[in-house]
Amino acid sequence: MPWRHEERRRQLGWLAAGDAYEVALIEGRVTARATSGRSAGRQLKTLPKAVREHPEADRLRRFAEWLDRHAASCVAQVDAWMVSSLPVPTELIARVWPDEAWQTALRDVAVVGDDPDEVGFLRDATASGELRMVNLDGETVRLAPRTVTLPHPVLLPDLDDLREFAAELGITQKVEQIHRAIWRKPADQGEGVRQVKDFAGGTYASRFGVAARATQLGYRVSGGFATCQVRDAGRLTEAAVWIGEPYWDSETSTGDLTWRDQDGRTLTLREVGPVAWSEGMRMAAALHAGRQVEEGKGA
Repeated sequence: MPWRHEERRRQLGWLAAGDAYEVALIEGRVTARATSGRSAGRQLKTLPKAVREHPEADRLRRFAEWLDRHAASCVAQVDAWMVSSLPVPTELIARVWPDEAWQTALRDVAVVGDDPDEVGFLRDATASGELRMVNLDGETVRLAPRTVTLPHPVLLPDLDDLREFAAELGITQKVEQIHRAIWRKPADQGEGVRQVKDFAGGTYASRFGVAARATQLGYRVSGGFATCQVRDAGRLTEAAVWIGEPYWDSETSTGDLTWRDQDGRTLTLREVGPVAWSEGMRMAAALHAGRQVEEGKGA
C-alpha cells in the first residue's frame, strides 16, 4: 500500500549504529545521538566517521533519497491531473491520503465534484471515501462524488475570487494551481493562422543553454523543439517552441510557438483549446524570459 513506507519510517525510530551511537531519520536527514558518556541522549550536529560508515546510516540515507523521489513523483502526478483536468476517483484520493507525500501534494488543491460551480480547497479525505473541503463561503463541506476534478486555473471562472480567498486563509499549494500563470486565448485569431510569434527571438549563447532551461522547467526536448503535452477536453495536444538544431553549439534564438494534435498535424490557432493555449504560452514565455539581455535594456 502507498502509505506503508510512512509506517516504516515511524517504526524505525532510533537504531543502534555501533556500541556508542544511535541514528534516526529526522526531517529527511540522518541524525545521530550518543548512547553513553556526557553526551548520552543528545543529538549531534555532525555524524562521526564511525556513524557515517555504519550500514544503518547508509540504509537511512538510501531511504531518505527514496522518500525524496517519492514526494517529487506525487507532486508530478497531481500536477499532471491538474494540467489535464482529468477526473480522479475519490476512492483513489482516500486510499493515498494517509501517505504524507501524497497528502502534501493534494492538500489545499482546488477541486470540483459533481457540481462544476462548487469549488473548494481539499483539506481531508477519510477511509470511507469522503472528502472534506473549504468552500468560498468559508464553510467546511463533505462530499463523496465518484470522481473529482482538479481544474486547470484557466478553466476557473472565479479565479480572482479564489486567489483572494486563498490569501485570506493563508493557503499555500505544493502543486502550482490557483497562482499558476495563465494566458486566456483571444477571441479573434485570424483564418488559418498556425503560430504565435510573441515570444520568438529570445537569444541564447548556445542551443545547449535553452535546452537545459527547458529541461529544468520540466519540458521535454525533442529534436529542435521544446514541447509540453496536455489533455485538453479529452484531446491530446502538444505545444512546441523551436529552440534550434540539435548539437548546434553557437548562438541560437527561440522560434514560433505552434500546437500539434496527436497525429502530428499542426493546428490553427482557432483549433487550440484554452488549457493547451495557456500551457503553450506559459512555456514559450518561460523560455523567452531566460534569454540573454543586453546591458542597459529591459528584460
